[in-house]
This record gives sequence, structure tokens and C-alpha cells, in this order.
Amino acid sequence: MARGHFNRNTKDEPRRLNAPFRNRDVRHLYTGKRMSLTSACEKLAGKLIASCQAPVGDVFAHPELITRFAQAALAGGAAGIRANGPKNVNAIRHVTDAPIVGIQKVVMDDGNVLITPSLESARDLVRAGADMIAIDVTTRGQRYGALERIRQIKRELSVPVLADISRAEEAITAARAGADFVLSTLRGYTFETAHIARFEPSFIEELVRLCPVPVIAEGRIHTPDDARRAMAAGAFAVVVGTAITRPTEIARRFSEAIQKQWAACNLKRNVLGIDLGGTNTKLGIVSQQGELFYHSTVPTPAFAGREVLLDHLKKQGHDLLDRANKMGDSPRALGVATAGWVNACTGTVAYAIVNLPGWTGAPVGDELHESLGIPVAVENDANAFAVGEKHFGAGREFRDFICMTLGTGVGGGCFIGGRLNRGAHFFANALGHINLIPNGLPCTCGNRGCLEVYCNAAALLRYAGDRFQTVEEIVAHGNSGKADAQRAILTFAKYLGQGCFSLVQVLDPEALILSGGLVQNNQLLIEAVEAELTNRIPAYKQRKLALRASPLGYYGGVLGAAAVALKRGIDTEC
Repeated sequence: MARGHFNRNTKDEPRRLNAPFRNRDVRHLYTGKRMSLTSACEKLAGKLIASCQAPVGDVFAHPELITRFAQAALAGGAAGIRANGPKNVNAIRHVTDAPIVGIQKVVMDDGNVLITPSLESARDLVRAGADMIAIDVTTRGQRYGALERIRQIKRELSVPVLADISRAEEAITAARAGADFVLSTLRGYTFETAHIARFEPSFIEELVRLCPVPVIAEGRIHTPDDARRAMAAGAFAVVVGTAITRPTEIARRFSEAIQKQWAACNLKRNVLGIDLGGTNTKLGIVSQQGELFYHSTVPTPAFAGREVLLDHLKKQGHDLLDRANKMGDSPRALGVATAGWVNACTGTVAYAIVNLPGWTGAPVGDELHESLGIPVAVENDANAFAVGEKHFGAGREFRDFICMTLGTGVGGGCFIGGRLNRGAHFFANALGHINLIPNGLPCTCGNRGCLEVYCNAAALLRYAGDRFQTVEEIVAHGNSGKADAQRAILTFAKYLGQGCFSLVQVLDPEALILSGGLVQNNQLLIEAVEAELTNRIPAYKQRKLALRASPLGYYGGVLGAAAVALKRGIDTEC
């Protein structure tokens, strides 16, 4: 039989592929010698390694089928294969000279699987045709003798050893013990890293910086963009498995996405929205089209501490549920918009502002989900407003836009490429705290000269010389032509235009959407800001920047919270 092809006319072919090894080194049939570390590096550098595996009981759990997956992956550009068990390695070796990383998964006495737990299991893989051996060198793997096993495999079998790890300290220890490569395979699959659910390019960067041996990215790499980001982070090569060789999982992802979108388009259940502000908490019941069926406002116990605030949210959530039930509705989810930066994936407040003392670290999502029994999505209030604009407001027609909220403070949210930008640590879009005036007025954040100090409600009152009691009065008198009110609005617009100039220069958005109490019914402000931007921004006409006032109104934060809940029900990303 020619190497690289199955003979479909040979009835004994599947049996031959699964034949026992009889203590022979199959690679000698094809290459005549073991693959050196140098040769492995040359063949795999900057390439894809396809992990061709199938769990016990899977319809593809057969060496012949695994081999065909390997052939397909190699035909598509993979440079190497990772395979589990001597039988699969042996079958793959009969059809290719490409490097094979062999592993042997064994259930240990603690009931969990360990990758290549003994020298003998590694020896069987090498006899079957593996060029390299991967072993578990996590903290658990080390308890089962992984560090000594690295030395034994290299000494007795003379093949490169790859260390599957989950944390940086494990990678460093493995490299010191003699591992030739470290792989991020078990990141998210150990007790210490179980909270990690997504591929982390930053972890690859950390490994590359700390480890003296090449780093291969593996684990939770689901898309070509994930693989690209792994290489950009400094990976030597990338291993991809489920996204290539698990048709059941691939089909499941498509099926779930289709069903979620169908449900979002066809189910008529409403969602609940709560906008937790430093002064007031706004509530509402919202349809999928952005109709506000019910709304109310209650004071926020802002300075009473975390537990009181959580109880406050639970009470408002139950009140909304009761009201929805009386309307004959069974709400599908609750969205919460809160001041402070929020880890939207966990529903936890990452860092709270001074207006909500004790709010940092509050597990809002978990607490409300447990209390209410429905899915809960939590987001920073300004980000939520931007999501509301994208779903229900002025942002629907744009993929790239900046939404700024102007009120007691200045917040914002940015959509880039059609997705909400949260930043690496969920601290992005702090638009009110970009520096506007060096050594200017003090800000609540501790710095001086922030945009917020010059473009919030207090600033507008200050520009009017304290001749008005509220910003609504200034806007009303400005609309009626009163000179001192108009001067205050124009001064405000000058500072706001200066701040927006920097944002537009950095992000080049399609639109700038202004919202909040200072913008409502304030066409003079919109026109004055546009005049500032026209004068300041190079190539302003070519940009065709749309400057819009938000149509969402006083309960825009509630609509935004509801939009966050709707979006979370459709998207797989937080």
C-alpha cells in the first residue's frame, strides 16, 4: 500500500491498521531514524498541529476514522498531528511522515484522567510511531511524578517532551526539568484555573516572556482569529482540536446559535431592566423591540453599603417580576446597568466609584440570579446605554460609534466593528476621565482636568454664573434666546468638542451619539459641538461623521440594561 492512501479494495485494511505493535518502532519503516528536536522545530515552527482525538463512545472513536481526520487536516495545511493512544498513533503513522505528538490518557486512582502517566505508556507511543511525547506537568501531574518522567523519556526514549500545563509556574518548572516545549493545553481544565472559559492570548505572552523553551498554544482555540492571536502573542505553533476534528461539537455550536436567534426573534417574552444610579434607581419592563411597557423610579441607598444595595436590587427585581406576572408575562431575563466598572462575564463589579462605597467586588449577577431565578446580565451603565443605542436607538445603523452620556458625570461606550469595546480588564470607555486641561480642576477620580469636570451638569451651571437652579432651566432659556444661557451652552460645547476631538482622532467612528439630561431638547448644544468638531478635525467632511442626540430619553439606562439582557441571550460571548 502506498504511504498516504487507504486501499479501499483491501478487506483487511481496517484490521491491519489496528494490529498490535509487537514491540517494533514503526517509524523505522518510513523514516529510518527518530526525529530530532531540531527537525521537529523546523517542521512545526509557525504551523498548525491538528489534535485528532475522539472521546470514548464518540461515533468517530476508531483508528481508521481518526486517521482520516488526520489526513484531512494535513491536506488542509496542518504540519503535525497530536493523537491519543498507540493504536491511533500507529494508524496515523502508516499514512504520513508528518510529526506526531503522542499522548496516552489514563484514568488514575483519583478518578481523573492524566496525560501519559508513565514511562511505559510513553514507550508504547514511541513504538507506535510518535515523534514526540506530551505529558501532564500541572501541579497534579507533578504529584504523579511528571518531572522525573520528563528526564526518563528524554534519557531512555530519546524523543522531545512536551509539557501540558495550566499556569506559568508549572511551565517554568517543566522547562527546568528538561521539557523541550510547553503547551497551554490544560489552562481552564485544572482546579486552579477552572474559572477560565476562553482562550487567553495574554497567558501565551506571559509564557513566552518567562519560559526558555518554545511555547505552543493549545486549548479553547475555536476560531482562526483565536489562532492568529496566539501567534501574535508569540506562540511557536498552535494546536487546534475540537474546532477541526469534532463534528458533533461543531454542529452543536451552530445549532445553539441558530436556536438562540430563533428564540430571540420569535418568542414574545419581555425582559426586565434596572438602571442603578448614584441618586436614583430606574426600573422597567421592555419588549424585544424596545417598547417600555412599565417604568418607575425609586431612590438609591447609595451610601448604605454593599449588602443594602444588593437587597435593594433584589427587591426591585421581585417587584418587576410580580408586575410582569400580573401582566400575564414571564420575563426571560433581567439586565442591570450599574455605575462602576463591571466584569460582564461574571456579573461582578470590578471597581466602584466613590458614589457607591463598598460596591467593588459585589457579585450582582450571582446574587440576583439566585434570588429571582432568571438569567441576569450586568453591565457598566454607560456601556449598557451604548448597547441600548445599538439595539433600540441611534446606533442601529452603525458598526463604529461612540456614545457619550452627559449628566451628573460623563460616561461612555464605544462600538468597534459592531461589538462593544470593554477593554482587557473591563475598564475601557472611561471617556469622562480623559485629560482635557493639564493641572485643571480636581475630579472625583483623584486626577485634575478630566473631561467630566468641564462637561457635567455642575459645569453647565457654573458657566451660567449660578444664575439658574437647574440645567433644564438653562436649556429652556437657551432655546428661548436668553444670552447668558446660550453663552453657558456654547462654553460647555467648546470643552465637549475638544474632548470629542481626541476620541474621534483615535477611533474614527461613523457616529457620535450624545445622551443624558444635558442633551435632551438641547439642539443648540448639538449644533455648537458639530461646529467645534468641524473646525478641529482634519478631513471632517471626508469622515462624514454623524452627530446625533439619543432618542432613548430619561429611561435610556433601563432600555440599555434590557438590551444587555437580550444580547446576552443571543451571543456566546459575554
